[in-house]
Amino acid sequence: MNILVTNDDGIHAAGIRALAEAMKEIGTVTVVAPDRERSAVGHSLTLHSPLRVFELRKGWYAIDGTPTDCVNMGIHSLLPVAPDLVVSGINHGANLGDDVTYSGTVAAAMEANLMGIPAIAFSLATFQPSNNFTDAAQVAVQVARQVIAHSLPDDTFLNVNIPDFPLDRIKPPLITRQGKRSFIGTIVDKTDPRGRKYFWVGSEEPQHHDEQGTDFHAINRRHVSITPLHLDLTNHKTLPILAEWTF
Repeated sequence: MNILVTNDDGIHAAGIRALAEAMKEIGTVTVVAPDRERSAVGHSLTLHSPLRVFELRKGWYAIDGTPTDCVNMGIHSLLPVAPDLVVSGINHGANLGDDVTYSGTVAAAMEANLMGIPAIAFSLATFQPSNNFTDAAQVAVQVARQVIAHSLPDDTFLNVNIPDFPLDRIKPPLITRQGKRSFIGTIVDKTDPRGRKYFWVGSEEPQHHDEQGTDFHAINRRHVSITPLHLDLTNHKTLPILAEWTF
């Protein structure tokens, strides 16, 4: 197996080191990741400036671009053959519910899926300092082995969230659907020492809808959450309704 590992927290993050080391149990690992944190960049590509590649050591490449750039560079330029599997993460922080639309971690897996390569995004469900990345990486290996053994349906990649606990305290994986949350975005308005305005995009603490069968529900009960995703954003149930419109 040839495995491409990427992330959005940057190539020096603890999560990608743990994931890359664990994936050596399965195959040959090549790391292609952003040279710095690129959280919440979504599925963005760098189109208006050149990309630069820095080989930090054998098989470890830093790119001054987005996670999507990294997957493209890895598949089309840096790896001698296309990878058999792309894994993204382990993100420091959950990617649950609506947040998957912002996530660079999820977008990297999405990009691989568009190229016909099996892909999994992994996240550790905490934004606090954690010592559990190595244990989470063992969960990642278990999931990856299942994907290798059974393959994935067409047009499907996995979004996996792992509770922030030692391995012996994590409950078995559940197959989940994407949850929902109540989100109130805010803009923090400040003034710098020179009297100029500046702004931070922030938010109030979101309220999760703890509905059975969702990724939130699983994580809240210390289960690994495995959510199958795809890129088709069409709201199919509304097609008959809109078809009745008269133009």
